Amino acid sequence: MSIAIHSHHCHTLLTSCKNLRGLIQIHASFIKSGVDTNSYFTGKLILQCAISIPDALPYARRLLLCFPHPDAFMFNALIRGYSESHEPHNSVAAFVEMMRKGLVFPDSFSFAFVVKAAASFQSLRTGFQMHCQALKHGLDSHLFVATTLISLYGECRCVEFARKVFNEMRQPNLVAWNAVVTACFRGNDVAAAKEIFDKMLVRDHMSWNVMLAGYTKAGELESAKRVFSEMPLKDDVSWSTMIVGFAHNGSFNEAFSYFKELRRAEMRPNEVSLTGVLSACSQSGAFEFGKTLHGFLEKTGYCWIISVRNALIDMYSRCGNVAMAKLVFEGMPEKRSIVSWTSMIAGLAMHGHGEEAIRFFNEMTQSGVRPDGIAFISLLYACSHGGLIKEGEYYFSKMKRVYHIEPEIEHYGCMVDLYGRSGKLKKAYNFICQMPISPTAIVWRTLLGACSSHGNTELAEQVKQRLNELDPNNSGDLVLLSNVYATVGKWKDVASIRKSMIVHKIKKITGWSMVEVGKAMYKFTAGEKKKGINVEAHEKLKEVILRLKDESGYAPEVANALYDIEEEEKEDQVSKHSEKLALAFALARLSKGANIRIVKNLRICRDCHAVMKLTSRVYGVEILVRDRNRFHSFKDGSCSCRDYW
Repeated sequence: MSIAIHSHHCHTLLTSCKNLRGLIQIHASFIKSGVDTNSYFTGKLILQCAISIPDALPYARRLLLCFPHPDAFMFNALIRGYSESHEPHNSVAAFVEMMRKGLVFPDSFSFAFVVKAAASFQSLRTGFQMHCQALKHGLDSHLFVATTLISLYGECRCVEFARKVFNEMRQPNLVAWNAVVTACFRGNDVAAAKEIFDKMLVRDHMSWNVMLAGYTKAGELESAKRVFSEMPLKDDVSWSTMIVGFAHNGSFNEAFSYFKELRRAEMRPNEVSLTGVLSACSQSGAFEFGKTLHGFLEKTGYCWIISVRNALIDMYSRCGNVAMAKLVFEGMPEKRSIVSWTSMIAGLAMHGHGEEAIRFFNEMTQSGVRPDGIAFISLLYACSHGGLIKEGEYYFSKMKRVYHIEPEIEHYGCMVDLYGRSGKLKKAYNFICQMPISPTAIVWRTLLGACSSHGNTELAEQVKQRLNELDPNNSGDLVLLSNVYATVGKWKDVASIRKSMIVHKIKKITGWSMVEVGKAMYKFTAGEKKKGINVEAHEKLKEVILRLKDESGYAPEVANALYDIEEEEKEDQVSKHSEKLALAFALARLSKGANIRIVKNLRICRDCHAVMKLTSRVYGVEILVRDRNRFHSFKDGSCSCRDYW
């Protein structure tokens, strides 16, 4: 049989092979026919193992090591395979092995693949070493190698080096131009990115999309708008970048507008734009827009994309309709992914349905889906918000004992929250002290929040001492501690904290709330000047408060007001909270009996919680508030959290 026939037969066999077992059989047939000593056949075999067959890289490496005189093609195949895998550092090891043998010299492909690997695990030191080796072999200015070096320096945030490599290129192509612009954005040098972009004589889709992505990630939304309007032709990546970028920066109405424009332009939305706009609905609580979007997805058949369906579950859960989230979940094909199950468990947890979250978790494991660390975070979160202490302890121990998942800091944080929320503050403190890993500021802050809720000043002071070592100037910690002091009337300590914040120029996180009215989102910020919709909200709020006082005997809870001031002034402080303004605006604008949905960035205070409960009874409305921690569903004067939050 001629080499040509062998070559054709080899190619056919390899391209038809889909798994490692089949590949081993092909290798056995090569040995039997005596062609396994031929570098061409072995090279093709190594390439197929490294690039196309899952989990076949170790076998490719054995093939290479067993071959008496491997050539550059074989080494490059292995280096490339590792560079594109989850173990890119092994690409460097293969390159070093190639150099060590001394019989095979690296070429431009060798350097490009190994530099790409260094970029993947962001090792500047390895990148420098590879750059030096490329210089030594005279390949540093090679188009392929230089472009990959630019990307490496960009990933490592070294804009100066990326630009230097680019400037030394004799004839950079469009890929190199795009790479250096991307590198500038990665290094947060937005001005340099614009400067280089303006110098480009030729631009393609990638060039424009790089600018859009860079501007939106940097939060420069006006610049992104300008670039988008100047684009000669917009593709699906351009639209999805704008939708996701604006949603990520909290400009939800604009994210919705771009999605509507995309539809008007008769463009087909892609998976990214669909999950992006659903994410915007989730974050903002835009239930009505999300519901309309769901209808569009059902009509056009996009609902069968798994990631879109998972985004729908998340959207309904985070917009307060866990029943619809369940319907979407139940309508999924029988083989549901871990993401689908976890989304559902997380949704139930947010609504305080701890027992049901546990039931879903058990159903998941019974269906053969193995839980991961994220699933356990959602489950422990559910136990915490449902006050299920024994259940939380049981599943925390089961993580390691049954599933061999080593708890991470987030799992320990959930346990601290579980104990702290239920008032077992000393147990939470001891748990932190006995953790096998160092507690982070977030873990201590969780306990400080619990001390604030339960008014334990002594423990709060101890916890704050720990936080001083980790994150001394965090405004949230200082506010929590001042709240503990205010609760017990220690006004001198409150004043001392306030003074410290002023001296160190530490600003309190501004509270804001969003409410959906007529498929548009309206945002209210605490202490904002009275203008536009704020005037309307303030006027309506006065009417609401008066009616609550007359009909329900409402008396403002001012324990958490930060200063030792007159009661009337304290009342004025708590009356300006953003969720009250959002509530009043919704009452003024929505039709009678319509549900009110509010999203807040901070934890709802006790006074606002009381106002929501009373308003739900006096005005006969259902109010849903999603704060930083969970959902509160107010109906007929009571809350779904049973005052446990």
